[in-house]
Amino acid sequence: MSLDGLWLDVAPLILASASATRAELLRQTGIPVECHPAQIDERSVAAPLEQAKAQPQRIARYLAIAKARAVAASHSGRVILGADQVLIGPDGQLHKPKTRADAAHQLASLSGKTHRLISAFALVRSGSLLHVGHAHADLTMRPLSDEMIARYLDAAGDAVFSSVGGYQLERLGMHLFERVRGEHSTILGLPLLSTLAALRQLRLVAA
Repeated sequence: MSLDGLWLDVAPLILASASATRAELLRQTGIPVECHPAQIDERSVAAPLEQAKAQPQRIARYLAIAKARAVAASHSGRVILGADQVLIGPDGQLHKPKTRADAAHQLASLSGKTHRLISAFALVRSGSLLHVGHAHADLTMRPLSDEMIARYLDAAGDAVFSSVGGYQLERLGMHLFERVRGEHSTILGLPLLSTLAALRQLRLVAA
């Protein structure tokens, strides 16, 4: 029995994330979603790969798999979607800022330059990896004065701590950019076209 005209599994998809943006992206395509954030220390999980200077797409894919498997351990038989995003700036990989000063520093380092966002996803059921994939987008930030960065941080508030780079393009972060190349959903943290293609291949959504 289907829960939706396009979703073919007997139970909703489980998203191993607290991201309301990712959940809404899926729901807008008619996929029923339950959110169960993965309880893992992302920095600790990724540290060995980062120290080994692994390719950023490998790190993003590895984290997406780790998140999905962590949630799958307590949801046997359910389809779990894990996702992760890595930002590669001119000076290397950036992580979510921890303080306002850190966010200001990240924005200043991206000002007037192009950086790459890599978004990965993994589908897991009962611990078995069904599919893993990724996509990227290139974003060019306009030159920002210190005053503009301060104004943006004041306006955005604590939201800057929830995203790598200190911005959310779907919200006030749009003020910071002059050019974007890539699928919008990839920038938001889930490469939706690739994810839907994988779900069709697995006969979890209508083809």
